[in-house]
Amino acid sequence: MMKDTDKNELHRRMAALCSRSEQCSMDIYKKVTAAGVSGEEADEIIDKLVDGNFINNERFVKAFVGDKFRINKWGKVKIRYYLKLKGLPEDLIQKELDGIDEARYRQVLLKTMKDKAKSVKKKPKYEMMGQIIRFTQNRGFEPELIHRYLGEVVD
Repeated sequence: MMKDTDKNELHRRMAALCSRSEQCSMDIYKKVTAAGVSGEEADEIIDKLVDGNFINNERFVKAFVGDKFRINKWGKVKIRYYLKLKGLPEDLIQKELDGIDEARYRQVLLKTMKDKAKSVKKKPKYEMMGQIIRFTQNRGFEPELIHRYLGEVVD
């Protein structure tokens, strides 16, 4: 059992962290329990943070999807995987992934594939295709989309 003053201090620190950057409830739960708080007390702190709108999982998913797609150029498979690791609900994840503009998504996939094709040293066509496929799959793009547009990239 943690003292109220310690619990309030931890709540204040977590609120400050959430004010600086978007956090999900699972990340904060891990930080709070690592500080030596029991599970029940951690839930109390998280509930207070949610009530104060410091933590909002929907807002977190929206920011995560936007950042990872726009900045890191990740595909939907990789984004979904990392959000599932954070224990976020599938319907919330799917809603935000559906919000990605399909034309923009295809444009990013094609640019990623073309950039990789340029960097591949002179190799036979099928080896080059294999490298492009592996690279874009590691970036989290769907195999069916990769194969659909592979012909446009490899002449």
